[in-house]
Amino acid sequence: MKVEKEKKIIKRIKIDADKCNGCKACEMICSAFHALPKYSSNNPARARIRVIREPLADIYIPVYAGEYTPAECAGRDKYIIDGKEYEECAFCRASCPSREEFKEPDSGLPLKCDMCEGEDEPLCVKWCITDALIYEEAEEKIENTLMSDELETGLKALADKYGLEQVIDSIAQISVKSAA
Repeated sequence: MKVEKEKKIIKRIKIDADKCNGCKACEMICSAFHALPKYSSNNPARARIRVIREPLADIYIPVYAGEYTPAECAGRDKYIIDGKEYEECAFCRASCPSREEFKEPDSGLPLKCDMCEGEDEPLCVKWCITDALIYEEAEEKIENTLMSDELETGLKALADKYGLEQVIDSIAQISVKSAA
């Protein structure tokens, strides 16, 4: 795999948790946007954003899906917010083997925020009535790998679930069908 450095526009969602009221509009629009076909259904388990909620303490923290990680992290930090203790996993953006968050409910494949590709800004930001979600773009130099990170992540997740041999056999079958 060849690695090159290039300038790229990096898209981020900045989260102001103090402004979030826990309405979950971000989860609803995200799951509708990613339904097949688009906007045909609404299943928050398919959303690439989750609102961690403690309504009695008036705590709402939006967290959007990041990269897949094949193993649990070593971090076991705890956060205390308004006297309530939270584990680090509660705010983690990764999909990993020890959590069900940010996994496609039917296939178990990891979900990652795609910033609502094709839209001018992520819909969760557009639909956030309290401005708790802010869309930012910045130009940065990054390493560009020729093999897509998303493709590699998807294949790794499939290999973890079904075994490497099954994935290789399936790819071989697809390539035979494509050649015909």
